Amino acid sequence: MKLSFTTGWLKFLIGWSAVFLFRLIPFRPPNFEPMLATVMPFSKRYGIFGSFLFGFLGIALFDAATSGWGIWTAVTAVCYGLLGFAAHFFFKNRDASVKNFLIFGIPGTVAYDAITMMIGPVFDHQPFAVALFGQIPFTLMHLLGTITFSVLLSPAIYRFVVRNESLEISWAFLQKT
Repeated sequence: MKLSFTTGWLKFLIGWSAVFLFRLIPFRPPNFEPMLATVMPFSKRYGIFGSFLFGFLGIALFDAATSGWGIWTAVTAVCYGLLGFAAHFFFKNRDASVKNFLIFGIPGTVAYDAITMMIGPVFDHQPFAVALFGQIPFTLMHLLGTITFSVLLSPAIYRFVVRNESLEISWAFLQKT
């Protein structure tokens, strides 16, 4: 008897690599990055755990390879993980369409930025007003990235990576009967 299971780890590696490589582009505008736009298509297919893991590890692995880990890693990784978690429930009974990517992505970005803005005031004793006023242009740039990538990247990731069965790795084992 043959026992087999299929895994989407190759797809996760493709998604993480796309985000990682884009984030390494020199002189790109700050906070103009495709993380949420990549999390959303994965959340349609990979359940609560897979969606959380995609967002969480996408940040944790990038920071490990670039800036190192700090409190910002814990906060941002958990936030992106929770966005993946929320996206799973949002997309569970909705189409993976540009409209829905925007409907989830825009408020998701605002919520993410509102929470991560608190890193300075809570951990570095930065005045709240300074954090808030500094956050406004940062969030506007983040929203521009979310909108751009939700229109251009999210549908392509969903169609050519997430739904592409040829990118799934199947493991087969022989089981004694």
